[in-house]
Amino acid sequence: MPAIERLTAEGFDAGVKELADLLVDAVDGGASVGFLAPFGHEEAAAWWRSQAPAVADGSLLVWVCRDGGAVLGTVSLALASKPNARHRAEIVKLMVHREARGRGLSRALLATAERAALDAGADLLLLDTETGSTAEHVYRTGGWTRYGIVPDYAGSPDGTLQDCSFFYKRLTGRGMTGIGAKSPVSGVEPTFLP
Repeated sequence: MPAIERLTAEGFDAGVKELADLLVDAVDGGASVGFLAPFGHEEAAAWWRSQAPAVADGSLLVWVCRDGGAVLGTVSLALASKPNARHRAEIVKLMVHREARGRGLSRALLATAERAALDAGADLLLLDTETGSTAEHVYRTGGWTRYGIVPDYAGSPDGTLQDCSFFYKRLTGRGMTGIGAKSPVSGVEPTFLP
């Protein structure tokens, strides 16, 4: 049964190899997550290692979804550091391995990050994704509001420029549906580690 856990700084360091495998799979699968093909494991691991200081200082929270020890997906929450922005955070690098898609893991990871944002005092979340992608469908059907599209915003892994959709979600008031509720995916239980 898949379980979602937040990585501590030590757990993050130990999990870089698996996180790199997941990032390579996403890029190989055509996901626009910031990298161009060809994209190797060493480059992916170096990118994840560059995030370690933010994980250690608590400004970047990272979760993984595991099943039988294997990492199937991840999501990160970047907390704002500016005094006038502490009410908001950004969802980054929501990825599910291609072999594990269709099981609701992205929704479970997203719900976990949303709950943690609210617990951290951030009730406004932001994110961006490739327009027309499967990820955009997940956000649109998950209560997120698209507030704009920027044409030719970023290149897909093959370098083709793609439009990008920008979303927000309020976690209080009307955007509150599902927050604090049990995981929307049967059999996926969030595990919160210190």
